[in-house]
Amino acid sequence: MSRLRAFWEFVRELAGERDYERYLEHCAAHHPGEPVMSERVFWRERTDRQDREPSARCC
Repeated sequence: MSRLRAFWEFVRELAGERDYERYLEHCAAHHPGEPVMSERVFWRERTDRQDREPSARCC
């Protein structure tokens, strides 16, 4: 993997952009055959949860 690619993956990880991908991987490994949230619904749920349960975050 090139350094630029590795750096880009690191930035995506910090920004949380891989969260939906990880969710899909988790569902496939632990809940096969069950329906999964669409990406749009996933991000809406995540945002709503952060608003309901604020934790230590910058914003």
